Amino acid sequence: MKSHPIKTILEKQSTGETLTVNGWVRAFRSNRFIALNDGSTLSNLQCVVDFEKFEESLLQQITVGAAIKVTGTLVESQGKGQSVEIQVDSIFVHGTADPETYPIQPKKHSLEFLREKAHLRVRTNTFSAVMRVRSALSFAVHQYFVQNGFYYMHAPIITGSDAEGAGEMFRVSVLDPKNPPQNEDGEVDFKQDFFGKETNLTVSGQLEAETYAMGLGKVYTFGPTFRAENSNTSRHLAEFWMIEPEMAFYDLDANMDLAEDFIKYTIRYALEHCAEDIAFLEKRLLDEEKTKPQNERSEMSLIEKLKFVVDNNFKRVTYTEAFDNLRNSKPNKKKKFQYPINEWGADLQSEHERFLVEKHFKCPVILFDYPANIKAFYMRLNDDGKTVRAMDVLFPGIGEIAGGSQREERLDVLKQKITDLHIDEEELWWYLDLRRFGTAVHSGFGLGFERLVLFATGMGNIRDVIPYPRTPQNAEF
Repeated sequence: MKSHPIKTILEKQSTGETLTVNGWVRAFRSNRFIALNDGSTLSNLQCVVDFEKFEESLLQQITVGAAIKVTGTLVESQGKGQSVEIQVDSIFVHGTADPETYPIQPKKHSLEFLREKAHLRVRTNTFSAVMRVRSALSFAVHQYFVQNGFYYMHAPIITGSDAEGAGEMFRVSVLDPKNPPQNEDGEVDFKQDFFGKETNLTVSGQLEAETYAMGLGKVYTFGPTFRAENSNTSRHLAEFWMIEPEMAFYDLDANMDLAEDFIKYTIRYALEHCAEDIAFLEKRLLDEEKTKPQNERSEMSLIEKLKFVVDNNFKRVTYTEAFDNLRNSKPNKKKKFQYPINEWGADLQSEHERFLVEKHFKCPVILFDYPANIKAFYMRLNDDGKTVRAMDVLFPGIGEIAGGSQREERLDVLKQKITDLHIDEEELWWYLDLRRFGTAVHSGFGLGFERLVLFATGMGNIRDVIPYPRTPQNAEF
């Protein structure tokens, strides 16, 4: 008999049918009530067992974590907490779970403990909810871009260029690490390596996406990226997924319009399609907030935060205006900021970004026209010679969630910036060709997918919104 997803059973609630359900046991009370979950929904399906019909040896195998198949009749529930339940006719045990060693017992576990059990943590309510939201957001990303005439482009993961100019990349090599070949200068001879040159895992697919935008018009990449930044914080990962649209003939204003529309679409999609999971995560967050001091509690619930983004126009503010507001703010004057704002050109920190969104403007903010010396080489230089056509999208509770720019389309200006920053022009000959052959205004942005999932789920640590987090000193599983 065909197995039915629990989500479908609970939504249709067609009583009187004989159904087969597969899942994992969440609880087995009084040798009579099995709480079964198959991952399709947060809710469990109650399966009522007449223990006199079954061998004791079979019932003893039905412990928390066991995988079973149940066949029975769907009836209206006589108990509280569910509208329907299955009166069980037969049980088949796919796999048992030793109650002495199975770690995901029906009790509260710390997030730190569950990170150590990342292969099993998705069986908890919290992580099953987070991962269903992540899946829905991923679908929404693709749906939005396809509906808006974008083409999906697969950027290379192995690259010979550093899109950010940061130098914090993971090297890809097959050379003997203990005795690598050396050239005449005593340096590692990468000409003898697999690719014949020094290569790394990519930090961004942007540069390659630009080349395709200049032929297909509008493209986007959505794939894994890597950064060897030794940051043990709640907002950084060494492996993460990036969404990077690139558009020919888009200036900065059109770029900001797209970023706002895209972000609102994905969050609206999650609110509409993950209502049960988001409501659960909101309650979890509210319970967590109660343990914090009053001054550290969020002013908005999770759903209020999500609707705050969807329902408000994003305020567009120049870096210079934001700098003036921050410099003259009470927290700055009273030295409440960890990083004081004094000199124009300072790189804004999360505390500054959140102040602008949550306290000053009280709406999502897009900052633009940043100082050139704190932004990447490929951003278009403004006529003032000191700012670039860059933008950052700022959210409540998280700070920057996306960043982008109008790209520098002028060959002479781009070459000068590359020279000033001591970047090897020969490594970017193909990128410069875009400015030699049919150059045009073009723009794009990057959004760290885990930041979006973090915001949509209300989780406090980015390690809890990706299946297997990769961080300094941690590559388990």
